[in-house]
Amino acid sequence: MAEWLICIDDTDDIGTKGTGEIASEIAELLRCQGGDVSLVTRHQLYVHDDIPYTSHNSAMCFAYDGPLSVAEIKAIAVAHLRQESAAAADPGLAIVHLPSLQDVEALQTFGKAAKQQVLTKADAYQLAQQLAIDLSEHGGTGQGVIGALAGLGLRLSGNDGRVKGQLQLGQGESPQPFKVADILRQGVLDGVLSTEGTWLQPQDDVWLSGKVKAVMAQGRFALLVSQADGRWCNASKQQLKEY
Repeated sequence: MAEWLICIDDTDDIGTKGTGEIASEIAELLRCQGGDVSLVTRHQLYVHDDIPYTSHNSAMCFAYDGPLSVAEIKAIAVAHLRQESAAAADPGLAIVHLPSLQDVEALQTFGKAAKQQVLTKADAYQLAQQLAIDLSEHGGTGQGVIGALAGLGLRLSGNDGRVKGQLQLGQGESPQPFKVADILRQGVLDGVLSTEGTWLQPQDDVWLSGKVKAVMAQGRFALLVSQADGRWCNASKQQLKEY
């Protein structure tokens, strides 16, 4: 298991660098200091008039396992947030040391609540203090701390989040067949999962087309597929919205 989870939210504005890209850049900066980083996951939060957001209201989270301390991780992340966040943004940063986290359920509950209702900065800071999570704001109103903390909980649930970007497989309009074993051989994903919750076998065929997206499901990075015309195909945009 990774040592750390890092999540950011509300760093962008219309026409500026997206939060997902900034998260990927922070992950790469940490990787260059030694250690490993995971894929970045996007966690959809509640969309409401009382919540400021650019286009989707989503937080970006990734795992880090390496020699850096929380102070060193934070210094790298904060410097990059200050450099890259939009002037009109309200960035928040959350960092949790997983081996020290005492109440995973409380953090997951906060994350799930942030998908369904309006939460406050006070709610976020109170929980962060209780759980010894490093939570900080870096511009504007700082409202991004709510999503940053929620993103940690959603990532920890193991069943929320779409992986940033798309897989370099079957991107044409016409579906192309791939063996599950060949997909996994790329070393990016942990498995291929049906929308019904079953894992496909290495010898199974999957037909891929268009944008091929992965999700976090059952604690693993998975290519989500569904049955169409008697064969397995990559999940539709609507099916991916469940994550």
